[in-house]
Amino acid sequence: MTQNAPLSPRPPRHLRDVHRRVLTTAQLRAHGVTPAELSEQCRTGGPWQELLPHVILLHPDRPTGEERLHAALLYAARAAEPAVPAQPTADGPHRPLYTEAVLTGLAALALHGFSCAPAPDSLEHVDVLVPRQRRLRSAGYVRVLRTPDLPAPRTVSGLPVAPVPRALADAVARLTEADAVRRLLTEAVRGGHCEPAAVVRELTLAKLLHRPHVVDAVDALVAEGRSIAEDRLYRMVREYGLPDPVWNVDLRLPGGPHLGGLDAYWPDQAVALELDTRAPRQDDDALWSEYARKREHLERLGITVVHLTPRKLRDFPEQQAAVVRTALMASGDRDPAAYVLVLPR
Repeated sequence: MTQNAPLSPRPPRHLRDVHRRVLTTAQLRAHGVTPAELSEQCRTGGPWQELLPHVILLHPDRPTGEERLHAALLYAARAAEPAVPAQPTADGPHRPLYTEAVLTGLAALALHGFSCAPAPDSLEHVDVLVPRQRRLRSAGYVRVLRTPDLPAPRTVSGLPVAPVPRALADAVARLTEADAVRRLLTEAVRGGHCEPAAVVRELTLAKLLHRPHVVDAVDALVAEGRSIAEDRLYRMVREYGLPDPVWNVDLRLPGGPHLGGLDAYWPDQAVALELDTRAPRQDDDALWSEYARKREHLERLGITVVHLTPRKLRDFPEQQAAVVRTALMASGDRDPAAYVLVLPR
């Protein structure tokens, strides 16, 4: 072979072990691939293919779901500094850089383990969040979503993924089928991915609660969340040896006004427990004021009120049981509470 012999059309040997077999054209240049070599490799019927603008798949076959997601992030990410290795290899410890790009929507939910989300290799679109000031357009199967505040991503399978509530809101924004929305929201709660309040907060921020099919799904979500929280409360009382309360009661002054409903009440100790399962909506301040007024009224009557949130019950049941036990034990040091009627709710 002479100095003027043409370059071999075979893929550069050192790229055969590249993780996920996806690189940007800039990364290929950093690996020493010239524009002429790149054009030759990506020719029709060639060993490589341009999966997205400036993103190259280093084999001619259908991309896997993982390769599609990785390519979407490489397309949307802000370019890394040339001197920084932006693509891991089989024999190197470097991690990929996905600066200012986060997977969201159905792709993110699939990575979070949602069974009702389509597999990444079958998604028509992959949604990627980028900062609002980025001048980047959607391309191919990648749908670019601009946001003023990029959420702190969770790392799932080595990829930056939006938290479940944000991914749900971005997915719901694109869905028009009520059943699909309901399935996603229900799985979010039943699967323990997040609490209803966090989902409703994101849906509110996304201005989606004016859509009838979303409102119906949210109502079912809140009911589902409350049922799960009640089950956790029953389990906490049983497993941590608390005395049995009376469940789901209304309190009323004899011959007087209704004082409010409670999830649990210990009459001998005058300790009331209420699950805070409010869903944050536009009238949240008014609802919280109602909670506060009820609590103040009961405490003026000598009744201790304990508020528990579904999230704390899920994550810290022993700690919440200790809070209730402390309130029960402290009852002997207080003045006797006013006499109230305890009625089934």
